Amino acid sequence: MAEHKTTSFSSKAGLVLAAAGGAVGLGNIWKFPYIAGENGGGAFLIVYLLCVALFGLPLLLTEFFIGKRSRRSAFGAFSALSGNRRWQWLSWLSMLTALVIMSFYFVVTGWCFCYFCEALTNVFSGMDAAALTNHFGAVVASPLRQILFSLLPVVLTASVLWFDVNKGIERLSKILLPLLLLMMVLMAGSVLMLDGSNVGMRFFFQTDFSKITPSVILEAMGQCFFSLSIGMGALITYGAYMPKNQNVAATSIQVIVLDTLVAILAGIIIFPAVFAFGFSPAEGPQLVFVVLPAVFGQMSFAWFCGVLFFALLCIAAITSTISLMEVAVAFICEASSRPWSKNAKAHPLNRHRSVLLVSAIVCVMVVMCVMSYTGQWPWLKLFGYDLFSAFDQLSSCVMMPLGALGMALFVGWYLPYKGEKPYSGENGFRRAGTKVYMLVLRWLVPIAIVLIFLNSLGLLGV
Repeated sequence: MAEHKTTSFSSKAGLVLAAAGGAVGLGNIWKFPYIAGENGGGAFLIVYLLCVALFGLPLLLTEFFIGKRSRRSAFGAFSALSGNRRWQWLSWLSMLTALVIMSFYFVVTGWCFCYFCEALTNVFSGMDAAALTNHFGAVVASPLRQILFSLLPVVLTASVLWFDVNKGIERLSKILLPLLLLMMVLMAGSVLMLDGSNVGMRFFFQTDFSKITPSVILEAMGQCFFSLSIGMGALITYGAYMPKNQNVAATSIQVIVLDTLVAILAGIIIFPAVFAFGFSPAEGPQLVFVVLPAVFGQMSFAWFCGVLFFALLCIAAITSTISLMEVAVAFICEASSRPWSKNAKAHPLNRHRSVLLVSAIVCVMVVMCVMSYTGQWPWLKLFGYDLFSAFDQLSSCVMMPLGALGMALFVGWYLPYKGEKPYSGENGFRRAGTKVYMLVLRWLVPIAIVLIFLNSLGLLGV
């Protein structure tokens, strides 16, 4: 197969840190703790770790394989490997999924930037939980504030992607992810010194097997896919930039270890602090924006802890927005270089123009989400929901599971039928590992995704 990509990561470590940074995001630090808190703490954690090993690893490996073997972005990877355009729908699904996620993810990222600025100026000083609840309501009800803070990370992300992969994404990932881990370790150390923090640690690490229910298992599977950013083409794109001598299996394991480490560190930071000051771990999505500022206000070095934590959120969010936007940028660069018909001429867009085009599209979608969510444009709805809520549900309940399912079927069933060996060379498996990988990819992964899909639509009744 002819080479297509002219750019790549300059080192194996650069790819691992960039891919892990793309996976690490608000799903690890914002969503994982409150989902774990609502589903039994240690019971959820043990099921989550099993789901990561059983389902997350094969799917992560599969996306990397598709990118590395094809040397294409999500746009051309499936047609390059299959030799036809029957699977091109997966390419467009990946692109649309990334755009849909960015439209609301940048809004949540804007909340993080807003809270970071407010933590810097000590806005939360003296506020109790009730006042913080009202304050969060005021933040999400203000369209101007949300738009300004949401567009700021769009500009920052575009600034990183303006440069080539090894000069932009790789360089920044080598700084941000180690910095994120260092800050989380420091934060965890300060929290663990609180009186009563041991209660939170027991909640998070002691497993009460009676709390492991079908609902907990399905929540853990869904969180696994969301946290690892599976099903939207980001890892296919990074796989296309992968050095030729890089082992896909080893890289996948390293990415999963780093991603899971961040999620566990987030739990170590949040649960001991929450229990030490008598709050409930099952506070839901407001755990980060309402409960934690109240907790930090009662701690020594309250200002420092608040600033540090919301800086963590901002860094984690930006590492994810970089990988999300790169999917769309690489897609447009490659798609524009191909004529849409035999008699048409291609109008290729270079990286800079693609970044500007994607940024403009994202800015419009972000503004639409904010105006719909705040009720300023009540006519702008989808399926009866405001765009923020609709895009959130559509991406996590339909588009990402469908993308992951398509990739599993493509590599597990279609490529072997075409005579391809998806496990030879790139994956680095021995013979026994290959058989296990293909068994899981062909059967267990599709079944798990279908169950998650049905549960998200409320069809299982668990």
